[in-house]
Amino acid sequence: MLSTQLINEVVIDWEKIGRGSYLRDIPAICDVERISFTHPVTFFVGENGSGKSTLLEAIAVAYGFNPEGGTRNYNFSTYDSHSELCNAIRLSRGFRRAGWGYFLRAESFYNVATKEEEYSRDGGVMPEYYHHKSHGESFLALAQKSFKANGLYLLDEPEAALSPQRQLTLLVEIDRCAKEGSQFIIVTHSPILLGMPGAEILSFDDGPIHPCAYEETDSYQVMSMFINHREQMLRRLLTN
Repeated sequence: MLSTQLINEVVIDWEKIGRGSYLRDIPAICDVERISFTHPVTFFVGENGSGKSTLLEAIAVAYGFNPEGGTRNYNFSTYDSHSELCNAIRLSRGFRRAGWGYFLRAESFYNVATKEEEYSRDGGVMPEYYHHKSHGESFLALAQKSFKANGLYLLDEPEAALSPQRQLTLLVEIDRCAKEGSQFIIVTHSPILLGMPGAEILSFDDGPIHPCAYEETDSYQVMSMFINHREQMLRRLLTN
């Protein structure tokens, strides 16, 4: 069956990774040679340090995005921190070509928002002035402006700046754009975003990357336990 995704597969050539590289010590990816994408929306889930953002960043750089975020036209660096993984992966692309794309990451959003204003002025366009908005408002505004049909979007913890209500707004935007031929690969801990119907969830916990159900994610289980058994859970956690 011919895939309709913009990126069908990521292939990792471990011969291009140094023998002493920390990448070889990440359980989720150290024995993985290929990862397939069969859904318009794919979520990466797992504990902090499990390799989710490392892989997403490598995919972004290999595709041609700036390591700190933005479109493929962005070219700036405030701190060069991306790993060598981007040089060891090959992207298998689908028969369609993306008409647009964006790499959005929470940790470097301030830098991207600054460059967005500079690039707009240089291009003779009125800047959006994202710094004049709250962090959450500017993050969502940039996403809404950037999400278009037939685009590739790589999002690293987009929920970080958003309230639960705004996460629902973002979920609607992602769903709309995915139905218009776009592909999303998203690193998240949000049980709201993870609940998107029809999305694939890839877990980076408990061994090599593998699919898991929504109800199997820690994000869902911990939140469900806290909401339904808050008093018992807090007593257990806070009792000396």
